[in-house]
Amino acid sequence: MATDELSSKLNRRLKIEEGAQDPVAVDGDHPNGSDEQEKPTTANADSELGAKLQRRGEMNDGVGEHQQRSMKVFNPYTEFKEFSRKQIKDMEKMFKQYDSEKDNFIDLMELKLMMEKLGAPQTHLGLKNMIKEVDEDLDGKLSFREFLLIFRKAAAGELAEDSGLHVLARLSEIDVSTEGVKGAKTFFEAKVQAINESNRFEAEIRQEQEEKKKEAEDRKHRQAAFKNLQSAFK
Repeated sequence: MATDELSSKLNRRLKIEEGAQDPVAVDGDHPNGSDEQEKPTTANADSELGAKLQRRGEMNDGVGEHQQRSMKVFNPYTEFKEFSRKQIKDMEKMFKQYDSEKDNFIDLMELKLMMEKLGAPQTHLGLKNMIKEVDEDLDGKLSFREFLLIFRKAAAGELAEDSGLHVLARLSEIDVSTEGVKGAKTFFEAKVQAINESNRFEAEIRQEQEEKKKEAEDRKHRQAAFKNLQSAFK
């Protein structure tokens, strides 16, 4: 059947070239080829648009994946300077402890298990609100950076006392109060006090070094004077 159709088109094309038949497009035969080029282009555009709409629908339904994350390297020690290295190590240890799937995220179910083990179980809505409060990329789960944000907010007094995140920070074994953190005011006062104590310690060291240097110079002068005195009696 395909051979008969091809033969029919070839015969019609020969008649058109000989002037025996007007060039009329029949059954998809396009004399100038313009429609043949336009159809694939339109089809590709429709296909691309359809794919985008389908992906958007899947994301709205919670099925599709979000856009690829930023490749910027995250360094907790430089971004969260208000915490000591030991505190950040403790937070990382706790994060990995509850990241049961080992995908570097704490999802809703893992957070549920965490709160239960801390002795403060939360409702499904409460867990979602906990994630939402620090979920900067809106992926519905906690990265390690977002996990650290919980303790930053707790340290700065930015969490309501009845919030799930405040309970998490308070019940965890990570003691952020060692930095004097019981609210933003006391936190920064403690940091200033720590800086002043450090400066005072350095000043005391410098003073001791200057005193030792002065003693050494005095001893050197006394030795030189004694030698001069000896030479006077020779």
